[in-house]
Amino acid sequence: MFYEIDLKRSLKIPLFAARISAGFPSPADDYLDKKLDLNELLIRHPAATFFVRVKGNSMEEANIFDGDILIVDRSLTPKNNDVIVCVLNGEFTVKRYMKRGGEIWLFSDHPDYEPIRVTEEMDFQVWGVVPYVIHKN
Repeated sequence: MFYEIDLKRSLKIPLFAARISAGFPSPADDYLDKKLDLNELLIRHPAATFFVRVKGNSMEEANIFDGDILIVDRSLTPKNNDVIVCVLNGEFTVKRYMKRGGEIWLFSDHPDYEPIRVTEEMDFQVWGVVPYVIHKN
């Protein structure tokens, strides 16, 4: 399922200047810095960015899980080791991109899935690079 970005509304959330301690708590109210707009933080190219929900487990070792939402930027050119959303033989998929000597390889981050060498016979198109993943703990 694909989602568009709504930039008409902004959601400003408090951002604290101090980093949070994993040990003893501190009074964070004294460190309130400004309001944070998640659109400003996560979306560099609004006209070229969309969201998509993940289905499956092939990218679990990249901390991308079933039900997560990917932020996909179509304006970015994939580089080695980037996570991309692509169409492969008519199916949308998320994989790790590698180019070796002129050959393109798609890797899952899960031991149960074999790498895929993209050949000229395949229908292959990169839809964008994934700079951020949103998931629940």
